[in-house]
Amino acid sequence: MSLDRQAILDALETVKIPGSDESLVSADVIRALTVEDGIVRFVIEVPPDIAPKMEPVRLAAIEAVEALAGAGKVSALLTAHSEKRPPDLKIGRHPTAQPQGPQKVPGVGAVVAVASGKGGVGKSTVAANLACALALDGLRVGLLDADLYGPSQPRMMGVSKRPASPDGKTIIPLTAHGVTMMSLGLMVAEDEPVIWRGPMLMGALQQMLGQVQWGELDILVIDLPPGTGDVQMTLAQKTVVAGAVIVSTPQDISLLDVRKAVNMFAKLKVPMIGMVENMSAYICPECGHEAHIFGHGGAKADAERMGLPFLGEVPLDLKVREAGDSGAPVVVAHPESREAEAFRAIARRVSDVVV
Repeated sequence: MSLDRQAILDALETVKIPGSDESLVSADVIRALTVEDGIVRFVIEVPPDIAPKMEPVRLAAIEAVEALAGAGKVSALLTAHSEKRPPDLKIGRHPTAQPQGPQKVPGVGAVVAVASGKGGVGKSTVAANLACALALDGLRVGLLDADLYGPSQPRMMGVSKRPASPDGKTIIPLTAHGVTMMSLGLMVAEDEPVIWRGPMLMGALQQMLGQVQWGELDILVIDLPPGTGDVQMTLAQKTVVAGAVIVSTPQDISLLDVRKAVNMFAKLKVPMIGMVENMSAYICPECGHEAHIFGHGGAKADAERMGLPFLGEVPLDLKVREAGDSGAPVVVAHPESREAEAFRAIARRVSDVVV
């Protein structure tokens, strides 16, 4: 068994919580899991009422991971966090002073931005499925929901717990489907609007990149808001971005805004990984007829005109929407589907470029 994140999670799945049928993994109490030079580190965060019973569980978790082939030293920290006293985190403050020029996110090999010229093209769906597909290929993957006005990744990834903070500064991200994730949607109520001006957006992005304990990641996928505004500019100017994936539907009205997004990244000196055509065709489940509701091939033709790689097309299908609404992206919920295969192929093309 290779020593990777999923192998460790599989081992921790065997360790049960006293008085419960749940494991450490199914109860979602594993935080900040990292593997570096064979050394495994993770945090077990539990409610205070069961913390006194958890020391044998911590030792059992260490033993389970040490039994894996390739495991060296294993460090497991036990912490307790009260839900009645949430961490004192003020997301959305004004940005603080940083070094000049783009900086690397500590521990992250490559940052991949998923963007679109306009809303409604399925950008967040592509980002969630891209992150999960990369994780299924054995990579260490993070997903940052930077669509600050409309954070949808908590619903799509099936997480709702508020992230913990041991000191009011460091943020411990959540894990879902093998992906480490963070979203502003986890810090505010689902129906609470975010009414912020540009500086607060910039500060929130800075916090979620710098204060979140991402651990060691091969790729951090960032789901950007639609358009060409403050968040995109801040990311490109303050963070080293390996490349951008542009999502579009085939129709002309979407492609017009895509060209603006492509030109924006060019001006910000962010490399382009390529374009994805989402909702490219609808295939009738009864007769197999293929209908091009939004047109077909527009994104591929535009990519060729602009000299950009075309990463692939994803069909329009009800199960993509249902999977996202249920908290398990289609690559997880329906791994044998045509849509999942399309996302897996796109993910491999992305990883070939940045890993």
